[in-house]
Amino acid sequence: MRAGGGAAGFDRRRLLTGVAGGVVVAGVGVVLGRQLGGRQAVDAARVGVALPRPAVPAKAVPAGADLRIGGLSPFVTPNRDFYRVDTALVVPQVDPADWTLRIHGMVDRPVELTYADLLKLPLTEADVTLTCVSNEVGGPYIGNARWLGARMADVLRRAGLRADADMLLSTSADGFTCGTPVDVVMDGRDALFAVAMNGEALPVDHGFPVRQVVPGLYGYVSATKWVVDIKVTRFDRDEAYWTPRGWSAKGPIKTQSRIDVPKDGGSLKAGDTTIAGVAWAQHTGVDAVEVRVDGGQWRQARLAEVPGPDTWRQWAIDWAATPGRHTIEVRATDAAGRTQTDRRAAPAPDGATGWHSVTVSVA
Repeated sequence: MRAGGGAAGFDRRRLLTGVAGGVVVAGVGVVLGRQLGGRQAVDAARVGVALPRPAVPAKAVPAGADLRIGGLSPFVTPNRDFYRVDTALVVPQVDPADWTLRIHGMVDRPVELTYADLLKLPLTEADVTLTCVSNEVGGPYIGNARWLGARMADVLRRAGLRADADMLLSTSADGFTCGTPVDVVMDGRDALFAVAMNGEALPVDHGFPVRQVVPGLYGYVSATKWVVDIKVTRFDRDEAYWTPRGWSAKGPIKTQSRIDVPKDGGSLKAGDTTIAGVAWAQHTGVDAVEVRVDGGQWRQARLAEVPGPDTWRQWAIDWAATPGRHTIEVRATDAAGRTQTDRRAAPAPDGATGWHSVTVSVA
């Protein structure tokens, strides 16, 4: 999809990789200089943030949550490795001293909060896996982190949501908009205005000073970074950034699984080896993962422990590899009993489907 066109053939990850020709080079140095100065000031402000202790700490991560298999994605994704999909050419630099969050629209009492106000609220800590809708089957655009923030539902109740409101139109400091279903945010899950990620203030690239985190929805309808405005509205009255560009207005995450080891195209020695990966069905949870080789019988993989339904789940299975070329496939079943479909579908308009497979050579 080209900007403003249909979804077919569009790669959201490449939205900002090209810049129109004819840029006036003389102004580039000035712009970059200002950007660098702003980045340095915001970085300094971020380092100075004293994070409050959570009023509601996250559950301890079970000892068996990470199988510690070489090449397998760790249960917690380090901040430096967490995926990014941005819509701005330049990452917004928002000084927390200047940040405010405005909540208005279909509410009884408009609300405006400063960063200091937000930090004074009771904060909740939660382990949540985020996924981008543009993630291909088996793709890398997913990560798991421990977030700290104010519960969105608590903040929104201050404003008094009107009964017929069904959409939260959030706006980023860079002008990006995102439409989130009201019922999802208000149903008790750990939907947060997050201020911290894996024990430190949000990295600038991940939305410092404040971003949204909503378990169970793809990021394009839930995970606004540098969020500054929430308009309480309806889906039949407003559209967010991606909807007129061919993507669905609501984006519940689809049950998926991925093989991390062995890698596609890899070479193995004959004998006992381990196949391992991750599976996810945020806010529903993964109940089973099955693996098959060369179209044979499906076999149950062993599952790692998880602290709750909002994170991905590691899995592993032993395989006696025989010489030759082999295709390995995986599928997951969520806690609602839904097994992921084998039907291949592209990410547009509401998330990719299909079984992930890898082909390996064994000698």
